[in-house]
Order: sequence, then structure tokens, then C-alpha cells
Amino acid sequence: MAHLELSTGNTLAYDLIAPSDGGATFVFFNALSGDKDMWTAAVGDALRAAGHGILLYNLRGQAGSETTQQAIDVASIVADAKALLDHVKPTRPIHVGLSIGGLFSLSAHLAGGHGRADGIVLINTLRKDSPRLDWVNDAVVRAAETGGFDLMKDLYSPLLMNIEWQAQNRAQFLGTRAYTACQPDDRALMLLKSGATADWNLNYEAVDIPVLAISGLQDRVFFNDADVTELAKRMPQCERMDMADAGHMIPVERPVNLGKALLSFAKRVH
Repeated sequence: MAHLELSTGNTLAYDLIAPSDGGATFVFFNALSGDKDMWTAAVGDALRAAGHGILLYNLRGQAGSETTQQAIDVASIVADAKALLDHVKPTRPIHVGLSIGGLFSLSAHLAGGHGRADGIVLINTLRKDSPRLDWVNDAVVRAAETGGFDLMKDLYSPLLMNIEWQAQNRAQFLGTRAYTACQPDDRALMLLKSGATADWNLNYEAVDIPVLAISGLQDRVFFNDADVTELAKRMPQCERMDMADAGHMIPVERPVNLGKALLSFAKRVH
């Protein structure tokens, strides 16, 4: 694992494996509560076996990435991503963003330079600003402030994950332990709060590269078919892929199927 120093006390932890000749570099963008390790199992293995490279990194405040900030917003997260891409200069980059990570990817691409991608995969990303989205953002923060991330996971996991995953993992949730509130300076809580600063009204028409928009149809929190359809149509080269057996966390729920979709997309892009 390497570290990019952004400024004193502020770093990004990242892993880079270069592609073989002709391969792409898949650049993975975490969600606010994610971690780069979720991409390294079946998804990363399949890509590397096919000769592709990978660039994984954690946002400031996630494991191994340090920060001195007392607050983080989406603009600073995108600036960090752009700084990493300018530093690494990935070969034939294909961005892959989970949830709001797709917004980070799109924003970095639209900023130009080494932030530009040859193709972008959006996993449960497409959504529109709305009172409902604002409510969800505020509610997950309130849950973490009240009972920590254990309470947040107990409340939202059955809404985010597919029914098979729920059946297999139910015993790990809703135990008898007492919930512990997050402390105000908790870095994970700080990242969660940054979701409220996102502006989803992007210039989608300017995303003039191949895009694959993957939706898990069992995502009961973020998926809205009408919004996904409208936003996908605004990107000139966007194709949709719906996974009926997946929810929001597709890299965790259906990593093998996701790996196959990424390999197929790479052939389309290059």
C-alpha cells in the first residue's frame, strides 16, 4: 500500500497494479462508508487474471488515509481523487464508482486532465436531488450520531441488501448489545455527513464516453427507475444493466457477476 501526501497530515492510501500490454486500469471509487478492500476479492481477481490493472484508494477518513480536517465535503473528495489521478496517471483508465462514488468519478472526469476516463461504470449511482434524498442523508447521520454504525446497519441493511444476503447474514445483526453513539470527531461520521453536500445536477450531456449504469433492483433506498432512465438517456453513450438479484452493495452481493460485467465493458471501451 502506498500513500499520496496531499498536505501535512492529509494522505490517501492506495494500491496500484499496472495492466499488461493492452489492458485497462480500473479505478475504483468508494462510497462514503466503503473501503477499498471490498473490491479486491472476486472483482479484482477476475480483472487481473484478464490482464487489467487496478487502482484502489480510500477517502480521507477511511482506513489508512489520514486527515486533519474537521469537516469534509464532496468538492474536497473530488479534488483528492483528481490529485491521485494526476499523480498516478493510470493507463487506459476505466472508472468504477459505487453509489456516491460514481458521482466522484463523473466529477473527476468532467474536470479533465488525468481525471478523464475512457469509460465509466456507475453502480447504483444515478439519482436526483429531492426532499426524499435529503431526508435519507440526514436520517443515516442521525442514526450514527445516536447509536453508531451498528444502529445504522441494523436499520438500513434490509433495505440495501438483496434478500438472499439478508437470509445468510441476519444472525449478525440486531443482537442484544447496547448501541454506542459516534463521537463528534469520528472520521467515518464526518464522511457520512459529507453526503449532504453533494450536487447531483451534473452536466450529464458532457459525459461523451461509454458509460455502463448498473442498478440493483432490490435496492429499496436509492433505486428509482424513472430517475435512472432519465439520467442515463442524458449521457450519449450510456447503457443500462439491471441486476434483479442484487441490492445496493453489488460488489459485496454479486462480485462474480460484477466482474463479468466489467470485463465485457472493457471490451466495449477499448
